[in-house]
Amino acid sequence: MASTDDRATLVSVARAAGVSRQTVSNALHAPDKVAPETLERVLAAVTELGYRPSLAARQLRTNRARTLGLRLMHWDGGISGSVLDRFLHSLVDEAQGRGYRVVLFTADDDAGEVSRYDELLSTGQIDGFVLTSTHHGDARTAWLLERGVPFATFGRPWPTPGSGEPVRTDHCWVDVDGAAGTRAATEHLLATGHAAPAYLGWPDGSGTGEDRRRGWARALADAGVSPAATVELQVPDSTGAAFEAVSAVLTGAGTGPSAVVCASDTLALGARGAASRLGRPLEVVGFDDTPVAAAIGVSSVAQPVGEAATLAVDLLLAQVEAGPDGPPPPQQHLLAPRLVVRHGP
Repeated sequence: MASTDDRATLVSVARAAGVSRQTVSNALHAPDKVAPETLERVLAAVTELGYRPSLAARQLRTNRARTLGLRLMHWDGGISGSVLDRFLHSLVDEAQGRGYRVVLFTADDDAGEVSRYDELLSTGQIDGFVLTSTHHGDARTAWLLERGVPFATFGRPWPTPGSGEPVRTDHCWVDVDGAAGTRAATEHLLATGHAAPAYLGWPDGSGTGEDRRRGWARALADAGVSPAATVELQVPDSTGAAFEAVSAVLTGAGTGPSAVVCASDTLALGARGAASRLGRPLEVVGFDDTPVAAAIGVSSVAQPVGEAATLAVDLLLAQVEAGPDGPPPPQQHLLAPRLVVRHGP
């Protein structure tokens, strides 16, 4: 047989297996047309020679570019952006393992992202898109649905606040149950002797933020804790803003909370810094389980980012690779996070 140092071709595999080029092609793409003994011989040759089917030929045969698109979000200055970094790495790994590439692009806003969709689709060199950072009034999904473009989102579709609209089920998405994460954090603090854990979250308007706040509120309600006995703070996702807000609470009238559940590790870092500067005991639980949280010993809620990326690729490729019967009905997956408890550095 030919040396594996040479680039294997369809011809060299056919020669090594003693069959025609068409038989090799059938073995790879329509194995039911090949006798079992012949199929075994061809696949053995493929393995020994290290043959990899031509991507260009595959595209011509399937009419697919085998390329997926994803917008690379701007860094907002917080430390929780590492979640999307991990998601991106896992997504590229998963897509690559399935024979697809991921094209990254940037945009200033949703309108710019939609413009990039239009440009990429016009080239015929894109099969579908993965969307992140879903939010209220998200116009991106409507644009893609109207045009029948395959896509999947990392993040739920968030109904307009106060509209009473149900969460949409007309497209594929995967998300993490933020409410379950903050609920677990709050229940942990209650169980360890904190009578009324405070909440440090984002300003109104964030679907993800409202979801995380909901878990804290429900845990307190189920424990019979009166809303009047709790402290709730709303600040932008900034370590400095969290530091100032928590400092004000800890130095104000009364004793202040003994524990706080935070909507992100960025906020948790600010809260920990404020308590440390003032020399006040404050149990802090963050969200996202970033390397910074691990380094300073802050408990945090970990998201199953790798699983989310795998599911996003599964959902998208089910649409891209659909047969003559069309794509399967849209699917949605809500994943459970995990509370990581730490006891200081």
